[in-house]
Amino acid sequence: MYVEKEMLIRLVLSLFLGGLIGLERQLHRREAGLRTHILVTLGSCLIMLTSMYIFDIYSAKVSLDPARIAAGVITGIGFLGAGTIIRDREGVRGLTTAASLWVVAGIGLAVGCGYYSAAIITSILTLIVLFLLRYLETVFLTRGR
Repeated sequence: MYVEKEMLIRLVLSLFLGGLIGLERQLHRREAGLRTHILVTLGSCLIMLTSMYIFDIYSAKVSLDPARIAAGVITGIGFLGAGTIIRDREGVRGLTTAASLWVVAGIGLAVGCGYYSAAIITSILTLIVLFLLRYLETVFLTRGR
């Protein structure tokens, strides 16, 4: 019972934290918004839980490193993020969205292994970067023109 309760807490927390960041992206009409960020965080959390579960089952039988699967997640998210980056005549768009997808993957992995404080602090800092710095860029860049 305890294991299922802890798993549920981790999955729901990852959904919530990824959703907060995805909501900011959605509000600014970015390609990867609420649902994409939630799915990346939730999937990362599940993969981390699975890595730890496999480690628990087989650690006495063979040498395993649960971080190897997590490293694969980060690599895969790099490809997903690359798909959000668009280059046109005006420049490059989508870099912040790609970076936010990479961060929510890390948040999902942190929640998946039970590192709640780091996941929550990272989510808060990410939201500060996305909301506050956007505002400051608008104020100072608009004023300079």
